[in-house]
Order: sequence, then C-alpha cells, then structure tokens
Amino acid sequence: MNQYPRWKYILIVVLLVLGALYATPNLFGDDPAVQVSHNKGFTLPAEIVDTVNSALSAADIFVKASESTSKRLLFRFNNTEDQLKASDTIKEQLGEQYVVALNLAPATPDWLRNLGAAPMVLGLDLQGGVHFLMQVDMKTAASQQLDRFVDDIRVTLRSAKIRYKSVRHDPQGILAELRSPEDRDKALAAISNDTSLSALLTKEISGGESYSLRITVPDAVVQELKQTALQQNIITLRNRVNELGVAEPVVQQQGADRIVVQLPGVQDTARAKQILGATATLEYRAVDESVNPITAAQTGRIPPTSRLYYDRDKQPVLLKKRLIVSGDQLTSAAAGFDQRSGSPAVTVHLDGVGAKRMLDFTRDNVGNGMAVVFIENKPGGIKTEEVISVATIREVFSSSFQTSGLDSIEYAGQLALLLRAGALAAPVEIIEERTVGPSLGQDNIDQGFNSVVIGFILVLIFMTIYYKVFGLIANVALFVNLIFIIAMLSLLGATLTLPGIAGIVLTVGMAVDANVLIFERIREELRNGTTPLAAIRGGYDKAFSTIADANITTLIAAIVLFAFGTGPIKGFAVTLSLGIISSMFTAIVLTRGLVNLIYGRKARVRKLSI
Repeated sequence: MNQYPRWKYILIVVLLVLGALYATPNLFGDDPAVQVSHNKGFTLPAEIVDTVNSALSAADIFVKASESTSKRLLFRFNNTEDQLKASDTIKEQLGEQYVVALNLAPATPDWLRNLGAAPMVLGLDLQGGVHFLMQVDMKTAASQQLDRFVDDIRVTLRSAKIRYKSVRHDPQGILAELRSPEDRDKALAAISNDTSLSALLTKEISGGESYSLRITVPDAVVQELKQTALQQNIITLRNRVNELGVAEPVVQQQGADRIVVQLPGVQDTARAKQILGATATLEYRAVDESVNPITAAQTGRIPPTSRLYYDRDKQPVLLKKRLIVSGDQLTSAAAGFDQRSGSPAVTVHLDGVGAKRMLDFTRDNVGNGMAVVFIENKPGGIKTEEVISVATIREVFSSSFQTSGLDSIEYAGQLALLLRAGALAAPVEIIEERTVGPSLGQDNIDQGFNSVVIGFILVLIFMTIYYKVFGLIANVALFVNLIFIIAMLSLLGATLTLPGIAGIVLTVGMAVDANVLIFERIREELRNGTTPLAAIRGGYDKAFSTIADANITTLIAAIVLFAFGTGPIKGFAVTLSLGIISSMFTAIVLTRGLVNLIYGRKARVRKLSI
C-alpha cells in the first residue's frame, strides 16, 4: 500500500478552503459609486455625511450603501444613471472645497471584507479609466534652480560683507558684478569655500571697469537637478492621485521629461484632469512687521519689498518678497507635540541647501515671524495663494525645526499633509489624454475569459481522452490551480491586465506539463513490469527532479521579467510566477493525494486507468 501522510491531506484541505474563500469576491462584480474627499486631503467634518444624505434624499436618489472614513465618503448606487445624478447633486451641495469623483467599488459582501478578502485589482485595459501623458517643463526647472543659486550667492556675499553691484543669471550662467578687484577676489574665495555652491565653476572676468565673476553650472549638475525635479513631480502627482482613491494607479517616468499617469476605474475624466492639473507648491517667507497688514490692505500702501497675502480666514498677512525656502527643499513633515509645551506641532526637515538658507535667515531674525504660503495652480490659469501658517522664530535652526502653538493635533496633521504633498519642482502639462470606457474594458475581460475557458476545455478533453482516470485527476488539479491563482492575485492586491490574462492562459498549458511527465513515467514503470502501486510511487519520485528543474528555470525567467520589465511585462510576469508556484503544488502534492485516495488504500491493484 502507498501511504500518504495525513498532514499533507490537512494541508490540501486548508489551502482549498482558503483558496475558495479569497477567490470568491471576484464573483460579485462592482457597484457604480461616488467618492467624496477634501481637495487638500484634510479630515472630513462629521456633519458632511448627514449633509450629503439629505441632499441625495431631497433629489430622490436611492443609495444602495455608503461607507465613511475620516478622509473619504463612498456612496454606492444600483446603476450609472443614479451615480451621475448623485455626483451632480453632491458637487452642487459641497462646492469646490471637496473632490467628488465617479468610481467603481467592489460589491464584496461585508463578511468577506471583514476577513480581508477582496476581488482582483483590474488594470486600465480591463476596468476602463483614464491615461494621461504629462510633459515636465525642464527649462523652467533649470531656471528656478538658477534663481536659487543667485539667491544663495547673494546671501554668501552679504554674509562675508562683500559689496556687489548685482547678481543675476543670463544665457551663459550667473554673473556677479563687484565694485573692485579686491571685492572680486574675496567673492571668488567666499563662493569657492561655500559647500552648497562648491559644484559651480567660477572664473574672473576683467575688462574696463568691470570686476565680475562668471559662475557656470556644469551640465552634470543641471541634469541631476532636472532628474530630481522629475522625481519630485512624480511623488507629488502620486499624492494627488491618492485623493481620488484609485486602486493600483500607475504614476511612472517615461523618457527623460515625461510622466505617465493611469487611473483604472476612474470614470470622471474631467475631474481627474482637474486634480492632476492643479499643481501645488510651498514657500516660506518672512513676515513684514513694520506695517499693520489690515491698514496696508485698506489703504493699499504696501512697502516695495513686501506683498500682501491672505490666510484661510481671509485675514491679510504682509510678507517679504524675498523667498527663504521653497517646498521642493522640504524632505519630510510630521505632526506631533512640542516636547517643552506639549502643544500640537509639526516637525519639518529640509535638504542641505534649504537648511543653509534657513540657518542664515533665522540667525538674523529670532523673535520675528515666518509664514508658510500654499500656492495652487489649477487648469485654466487659475492661481490661488493662501497663508496656511504664521509662527514666531524662537531660536536659530537649520535642517530641522518645529512649528508649534497650533490649535489642535488635527490641524497639525492637516498642515503636515500640505507640507508633504505640496511642491511640484517644475510645471507639468497634460499633452496626451486617452479614455478606456468601461464597455471596452468589459469586452477585454470577456475575450480574456473566453481564451482561458477555451484553453482550459481543450486541455481537459485531451487529458481525459489520453490519460483516462489519471487525466481526470489532472483536470481537477488544473481547476484548483486556477482558483489558487485568482485567490493569490486577490490576496496580494496584484493588478490583472491583458498580458496577465495571457500569463494565466500560458499557465493553463504549463500546469499539466508536470502531470504529463509524471504519468508518462508511470507508464514507463508499468511497461518495465513494475506493480501498479510501485509504478505510482516511482513515477512521482523519479519525475520530481525534472519537474523542479523545468519550473525553477521558468520561474527565474519570470522574476527577471518582473525586475527589469515595466507595465504589461510586469503583469505577465506576476501571473506566470504565481501560476508556476501554484501548479507545482497542485500537480505534485494534490494529484498525489487524489491518486492515493483512489488506489493507495487497496492492498492489491491489478490495473491503472492511465
């Protein structure tokens, strides 16, 4: 008798139950939904749920179900007609302060969701959605950095008490005009010794009464700055995409100066375009305390070195025109509490250049005010500027500091969110927009599903005819293999695309390959006169090394595809890898268990149906 360990049967049963459980959510489809969030990512007020529900009831719109978290509301509807009506109603009720987006929400029952079960995430080609190609303005990025270098050089010269006529940038780089040869020599030494300016190339220019320095930014530095600006834009765009609550969005670099954004499931393309096109940045500026801002706003008498801003309560704030630090020099911001006073605070960290500029400013301005300005550029040329924080400088600081004395920890969290998500290092423009409709996505799903079913049925027929009972056992294993692949894709949250479906179809064919090797080995053992039970044992044992070698080499290729591929290639590699792992288990462990259930418990077996 062939004995099969009991623990292996227990393992098979447990995995079958878990596989069926986590594959089940894919049977329930999606609900048309409307999602509501704050346009700056803030926590939603508690009364907004009642406000929206009242508006929908007044419009006689039936809500199938609703969900709410601190930063998002989701309303489900029975059909797209109710969804569109609800979207218009909510936008009219809440105004531009909130993001109201059309989406698709999985209709998974609550008891499955409580167990962590969710359907597979479908890619743009299957679920429908929007695709944007965005161009980053690299010329502006380089120009902005030159402006910062100009400011840094001015600060360095003033710190060294060196008189100069002007510092400006021109087509050849940056030109610093000094008043004497001695000042030029001192300036050259000061700039050369400044670590933040050490990458620049500096040389003297003489002739007539000109005592100047030509400061050139090397091409390598310019390229590095452009790449940094591109990466900063990608991070910021990802933060903006998160406002839409899109499952598995794609935000990645394409070429040297472009960014691809794909939003699966998003139906409201105009709103998505508005969110992505609205670019934000931050600026730290000194408060001008020489003039009362209310008086300046009323009389219009504003010092030439200052400018009038307004905070979120529409109160005037007078700030210096000179920029201290911009948002792209901020590396992190986190809400917490001031260790000394215990009041809510935001801890901010700056990069090296920002740290030096902040150190130079705070050294001369302890006791004065500093403000954070949030600037947002929306499509259509609409620009909004808002002072989101005004604080007093208590001590000298540079790379790390706290903004304390805030009203609440919730406000501190909101301020930290704005600081983290704020800055675009360079302007972006949407140069290409494509929409994949839900109907086209459904056609792709249907075609992909049909290809899997046809391939599956053909393999079933072949295995049943050619290997009889053992073929039926392989077919059962193949069916379980599909369930395991779907369950793993769902559990891991991997995105299924059309190439991913191709990987599943390929796996269907490869899954029975191991069984073919085993069954042919059993046949060979029988032809050599081995008893049926010994042939079963020998077939599985002797074919294992060949099966392992073949699958491991294929798995290595799939891992390489995933590591070096992008987009569709990754989708294919994921399903292929999961399929290989699953088929190894079902083709060897599961089929061996089924064979032993049929033949292993018999003392004598005269013939195998193979």
